Amino acid sequence: MRYELAPMEGVTTYLYRRCYHTHFVPMDRYFTPFIAPNMNQGLNAKERRDVLPEHNAGLPLVPQILTNRADHFLTTCRDLEALGYGEVNLNLGCPSGTVVSKGKGSGFLARYDELRAFLDEIFSRCPLRISIKTRVGRADQADWPRLLDLYRQYPCAELIVHPRIQKDFYRGAPRMDAFALAEAEAPWPLVYNGDLFTRRGIAEISRAHPGVETVMLGRGVISNPWLIGGTPDKAVLRDFHDELFDGYRGILYGDGPVLCKMKGVWAYLIQRFTNYAPYQKIIRKTRRLSEYQSTVNALFHNEDLIPDAGFQPEP
Repeated sequence: MRYELAPMEGVTTYLYRRCYHTHFVPMDRYFTPFIAPNMNQGLNAKERRDVLPEHNAGLPLVPQILTNRADHFLTTCRDLEALGYGEVNLNLGCPSGTVVSKGKGSGFLARYDELRAFLDEIFSRCPLRISIKTRVGRADQADWPRLLDLYRQYPCAELIVHPRIQKDFYRGAPRMDAFALAEAEAPWPLVYNGDLFTRRGIAEISRAHPGVETVMLGRGVISNPWLIGGTPDKAVLRDFHDELFDGYRGILYGDGPVLCKMKGVWAYLIQRFTNYAPYQKIIRKTRRLSEYQSTVNALFHNEDLIPDAGFQPEP
């Protein structure tokens, strides 16, 4: 099985990717949080920093793009090609209301004719390989066979399927019948994404879908960095935390921005500890780095990591 790290806005930054790659079993590929180009530019300063080769040395990285404008997509691809990238990923999966209302992410799935024209242009003009991350519809799974037929017309580097519709967000069980349809008809490499929180869950996907060689992991691996291998070790996790924390303090100014980044990670990671609730409450509310540091010190000193056999994070 091959593993890819899902793009998670505000969490899987270049600092997070680099620290994860150093301290845990490395992923086969990493995907950036989405780049959202506009009419004035391809990459903004923040996005450029995240994809700079020197910030991602040794990491097999695929930048992800969120747009419904072919010219914006192609401009961004030219910038990324100049940085040495050979593949980009198109985001057709984001379920955020603000994204969907603009007809982007999974909102683009409801605009079939516009989506077809967009794909025609980018696949005919883009100098880079293009993979697609998609949901199985905007408001109705009944749209999925038509979308699959559309995707089959293009030479996707791979199709990453999160088998929910946009209106599901992350609620309810993944629609595995929709994923099975993709598996039956896929002419390109197919990747499964969605609700993989345990090694047993990954093994079940492998058994049920033997033709699928890759899974994309997001919330599951942020909450459990040993999801794809290795033995839970509190000292290793502390080293990972400290390197990430020091990294953000080195590039961000003020308590607020640093805390925002660390809180994004702890929203998932804290579930790995016994009796985490009191610490979680303080970390969520604190506005001071001094209080944050004392809380994290107490967490690592007083609590243990939940063993793999008993660990089941909240979705």
